Amino acid sequence: MNDSPGSPFLIIGHRGARGHAPENTLLALDTGIRLGAHWVEFDVQLHPCGALLLFHDLTLERTTDGHGLLGACDFEALRRLDAGQRQQIPTLEEALDLIEQRVGVNIELKTADGTGEAVAGVLRQYLTAGWPAERFLVSSFHLPELWEFHQAAPEIPIGVLLAGVPLDWAGCATELEAAAVNISSEFVDPRLVADAKAHGRRVYVYTVNDPEQVRSLRELGVDGVFTDFPDRVLEVVRREAGGGRRASNATTP
Repeated sequence: MNDSPGSPFLIIGHRGARGHAPENTLLALDTGIRLGAHWVEFDVQLHPCGALLLFHDLTLERTTDGHGLLGACDFEALRRLDAGQRQQIPTLEEALDLIEQRVGVNIELKTADGTGEAVAGVLRQYLTAGWPAERFLVSSFHLPELWEFHQAAPEIPIGVLLAGVPLDWAGCATELEAAAVNISSEFVDPRLVADAKAHGRRVYVYTVNDPEQVRSLRELGVDGVFTDFPDRVLEVVRREAGGGRRASNATTP
């Protein structure tokens, strides 16, 4: 991982750009890219039929016009649901085909029981088709599942997701050979950031939409943020850089 002082501050579109479009949809991903995100992030679940779907919740009510558990609904019925603005629930392959290497991709494994291995299988196809491994970052709160992914595709970087401050600081990232620590904005601790950086890990913070918080995190030395509004964060970074162009070579998180 490139961790030099000149590395760009990465703007990662959270669930695409959910402040502007329905989360985890193709529209949200394309919107995030058009608004200047260096990377886009989305959630993936393994459906019982074997499909890998972009979806955050276990239930359908919050983000679609459906009801009940995602896993209890058959694939064809799921595809008929409105995920907002007449968007379908997309598959992982559809998302990657839309992105076409225009930006990097952070895939969060939302479910266990084979999700990591299934995602690894799909990503290997895209590596064969010419995607560089460093254009992917696969992350999860479910560390055993993340380890399973890492065993199946060791060349693809992984990121440990944290919603708290572990007793061993960034030790779990070191143990898993993770490239990054992705931590909630509620639990950013200077000692955790320092420990991660000392061990060669990059630090990304979610979910950051406030310009003042972006400035504070930059001063703390984090490497980037997940945001619902990539355009807002891009404006902060541009102003602090004196109006210069954003880095277009942000290839690895």
